[in-house]
Amino acid sequence: MSACASRVTGAPQPDIVPGTAQADLLTIDEVSSVIGTTLTSSDNAGEPPAPLSADPPTCATAVGPGTRAVYTPGYTAYAAKTAEDGTSAHLVIQVVGVYSDPAAANAVFTALAAGIQGCPAAVRTDDDGTTKWLYTVDTAQPATLSWRATEDAGDGWVCSRQARLVTKTVLQVAFCEAADGRAATTMLADKISARIGK
Repeated sequence: MSACASRVTGAPQPDIVPGTAQADLLTIDEVSSVIGTTLTSSDNAGEPPAPLSADPPTCATAVGPGTRAVYTPGYTAYAAKTAEDGTSAHLVIQVVGVYSDPAAANAVFTALAAGIQGCPAAVRTDDDGTTKWLYTVDTAQPATLSWRATEDAGDGWVCSRQARLVTKTVLQVAFCEAADGRAATTMLADKISARIGK
């Protein structure tokens, strides 16, 4: 099964410093508890990956919301964590990008929202191949965007996604499975939001 967003990989970061972007992210055990499934592996990244190939090109934000298509240069901190189970049936992605001030973060969030809302469907090409995705916005508010990315011909594989603007931080959560994971996605976003700035 294909993932709904680019997987972010990098060197493990075992020593988490309080007050950093990495400290805002949930542990694999915390995520497992929320979604009700044991996740067994995770990868971390300290900078956003390059944008993914999108057709049409204007959908680069939708096909890679955790990439540099969204998290443009100017962030002061970036952290991402991808976790999955051993069967490729569940995937959770957490991303936070911290900017110098609320106005800069708001610009990033506004661009993200516009990119998602302006792309009902796109073809994405990444390391896993070429897939077609359909995008449905559920909630669009000044500081919260919720949407679903559904893989066309993907046997029900859908990523429930949520982005939030929290002061100087733009956070995102994706929970991908062959089911409706919107409630769990909101719970994950709530927990990350509560940590930001602590």
